[in-house]
Amino acid sequence: MDMFHEEVVVKRNQGAQSILYILALIAMAVCAAYGLFMFNILIMVITSQGFSTGLLPDILIVLLAIAAAVMLFLYRDRIKMEYEYTFTNGIIDFAQVYNNKKRKNLGSMNVRNVEACGPVSSGSFKRYSTMPGVKMINWFLNRDAELFYFYFVKDNAKKIIVIEPSDTLLDMIKRTVGAGKYQVN
Repeated sequence: MDMFHEEVVVKRNQGAQSILYILALIAMAVCAAYGLFMFNILIMVITSQGFSTGLLPDILIVLLAIAAAVMLFLYRDRIKMEYEYTFTNGIIDFAQVYNNKKRKNLGSMNVRNVEACGPVSSGSFKRYSTMPGVKMINWFLNRDAELFYFYFVKDNAKKIIVIEPSDTLLDMIKRTVGAGKYQVN
């Protein structure tokens, strides 16, 4: 019998996310309109009067406005980000989902291969996180949630992944991880 569970972690305060997303769209439109309008004026001034060094600040401002519009266009979906955890027979797949449109696969992990795991509030997390050379990987959205960690060594690099699992996913992890690896102390 297969053990399968899939869950999506969303930000609890989605109102602030929505407002920030709308502000980003407005700022993108304003920067693009300003940049294109001023670009047309600069082209007209340069063709009628010629290029002068006095136009350099204006050209720089137009380029910055257009660059801001392009950056907002490219990264606006990252404001509404979610994490997706898929557990299948001891293997967890991690993914980031941007604005319910774009999906970025972060990787997968066999929970039997971890050296230790447990709640972030435990003493074992403090012990592993203060070890020298440990790289922390945070794949959670709500800091006040019950966070869970996995400590493992891959290619001689010590890593800790911190996630925000549900109780169902936690039960599956505890059943699969192996003796002595789940640590609460």
